[in-house]
Amino acid sequence: MTTELRRLRNYIDGEFRDAADGRTTEVVNPATGEPYATAPLSGAADVDAAMAAAEAAFPAWRDLVPGERQKALLKIADAFEARAEELIAAESENTGKPLGLTRDEEIPPMIDQIRFFAGAARMLEGRSAGEYMEGLTSIIRREPVGVCAQVAPWNYPMMMAVWKFAPALAAGNTVVIKPSDTTPASTVLIAEIIGGVLAELGHPQGVFNVICGDRETGRLMVEHPVPAMASITGSVRAGKQVAESASRDVKRVHLELGGKAPVVVFEDTDIPKAVEDISVAGFFNAGQDCTAATRVLVHESIHDEFVSALAKAAAETRTGAPDDADVLYGPLNNANQLAQVSGFIDRLPAHAKVEAGGHRVGEKGFFYAATVVSGLKQDDEIIQNEVFGPVITVQTFSDEAQAISYANGVEYALASSVWTKDHARAMRMSRALDFGCVWINTHIPLVAEMPHGGFKKSGYGKDLSAYGFEDYTRIKHVMTSLG
Repeated sequence: MTTELRRLRNYIDGEFRDAADGRTTEVVNPATGEPYATAPLSGAADVDAAMAAAEAAFPAWRDLVPGERQKALLKIADAFEARAEELIAAESENTGKPLGLTRDEEIPPMIDQIRFFAGAARMLEGRSAGEYMEGLTSIIRREPVGVCAQVAPWNYPMMMAVWKFAPALAAGNTVVIKPSDTTPASTVLIAEIIGGVLAELGHPQGVFNVICGDRETGRLMVEHPVPAMASITGSVRAGKQVAESASRDVKRVHLELGGKAPVVVFEDTDIPKAVEDISVAGFFNAGQDCTAATRVLVHESIHDEFVSALAKAAAETRTGAPDDADVLYGPLNNANQLAQVSGFIDRLPAHAKVEAGGHRVGEKGFFYAATVVSGLKQDDEIIQNEVFGPVITVQTFSDEAQAISYANGVEYALASSVWTKDHARAMRMSRALDFGCVWINTHIPLVAEMPHGGFKKSGYGKDLSAYGFEDYTRIKHVMTSLG
């Protein structure tokens, strides 16, 4: 007996629609490896329709007083809270994530972030007026940029959708967002929730649109003449393609790309606490996090003790089905990602040593064991490139200067952490580390009030915070004669 697959649909101008040409893709549950739904494979006609809806809705949404946009976002947050269990179920089926962790670690910050940007909607202001030339007064206006084409990733499809639409809508923009082709379910549900709020408040439905599809769909969105801004969270390869496509008509671009976070552990560190926190920050979400604590640099004097403790922690870390309350993380997102992670381990150089894990778990789904690899050198492939899996690498350093050299010696620059009891050393390291975020004696906490974003090949632009909000605005100078 064949189980009928659920049919996901695009959300354009308040209506759920199939792709104009009827094409679909299968959506696979990574915990089972089996398809559970189909989603539209959207083409040019679908992108045109979504952009037209967003463009038509923009003037009315832009011209609302900020308090009205705030009211809408607060109602969206309330609706997310009321329908949390539906969102959790959709996201778990999307990604295979543990239900309990999704409930505890994703839903509360998502709702908090929407409420934060609801408040930010009322802070859209320029500098006060002033006279900088005799007889003339200058005013700075901060305005929304227009229609935003947004592409969300598969590692946190639900939360990254929030990071994109919340500041954009708060600033007065309208949105066309595309989820990853492997994880569209929760974004389609978000469209239903937001659409209901917009209808209740009498706002244009074209304010928020979702189209499903693949890389080609994303390219069509970014190259479309309507959007004023393109925002993507994804790989460096994808970011380069978006930047190149957007350059053709000089669109604004917001890129949050890969990471290779160094975790610098000095000899005075509280080893048991550091190992506990780093193992969670490295293996959480199967290491599928651009900020994951997966590149440990440990002082040579404590290397053996640290590695032994970290390997033990890895061996005790469980992966498994979403309804298993005792697992830390679920499967890798798709078969290609499982092959990528396995390939890094298969290609390890002879001087590397697998201290724990290093293998697939089970034959069903895309699960991979918590893995620790030691004995690595700075130019090894697994040090220089993003694995995006539950794999923590360990290198040694002899002094502060070498730690900084190794930490900064990659092309990524998103996040980092320093572990030491020496405050002055922590301050020196935080200045020297070339990363958008430096945590001290912790790794991975995020708050709505503080910015998230990197340097170098990790991209540019900020998510969260007032800085992320400002990214979705433009600045206009108005000068008037007093004569």
